Amino acid sequence: MSSHSKYDVKLPAAWAVPDEFRNRLGKHVGRQRMMCVDDQVLLVLHAPPLPDEDERRGRFFWRKSDGTWVSDQLGQGPGAVVKHLNEYDQRLGVLEKMEDEAKHAEDHYVILESLSPLHRAIHNMHSVMQDLRKRHPEAREVINMRDQAYDLERMAELLATGTKNSLDYKIARSAEEQAAASDRMAVASHRLNMLVAFFFPLATITTVFGMEIRSGLEKMPQPHTFVAVIGIGLLMGFFLMLFVRFRNSK
Repeated sequence: MSSHSKYDVKLPAAWAVPDEFRNRLGKHVGRQRMMCVDDQVLLVLHAPPLPDEDERRGRFFWRKSDGTWVSDQLGQGPGAVVKHLNEYDQRLGVLEKMEDEAKHAEDHYVILESLSPLHRAIHNMHSVMQDLRKRHPEAREVINMRDQAYDLERMAELLATGTKNSLDYKIARSAEEQAAASDRMAVASHRLNMLVAFFFPLATITTVFGMEIRSGLEKMPQPHTFVAVIGIGLLMGFFLMLFVRFRNSK
């Protein structure tokens, strides 16, 4: 992997943040977390992860000592954090719609694949918001952010549970349908075996006596010989059918 990432991040140069904030940041965004120096807070959060995205796109939200907010991507004021949370809400809304329209097990699997990193990011973000709430219990906007993050996590949990239950149901129903089809095939195969067993001796006898071999039976009265051969063949077939059924019942 290249040492340079398209998601390399750093704090804006114009921000007059404490040096500790810059010193504690690495080349990559790392995990979601909160940094505090005196009355200043820096939130390191992740943008909503995209499907099959290995690296996380970082966002910074700086709360100054006077209580004002500024972000590196979403503008100023506490509304910047709200915009960030709303993006997660929109992504969950898209997945909820996909879950409502899902018809096949593969559709539910795709939803779970997209939901898993999103759910994990929301869970970690909620933990950061909870830490921020403890740090500034007097800030009303922080309470609202924490509550919205909690609602997102709850929504993600419910969506994940519902999607997994739907997937398990479709898999179980498919297994039952396959089992029922196998039972029908087994019954049909058994009936075919019975028919083959019943008529096999007769077919064998007619094949043998249909050959040009002088056995003496051709001199006997034809109707009686024909009836006798048919009767013997069917009788042998009946006993062979009973034998096959007895073997299959074991």
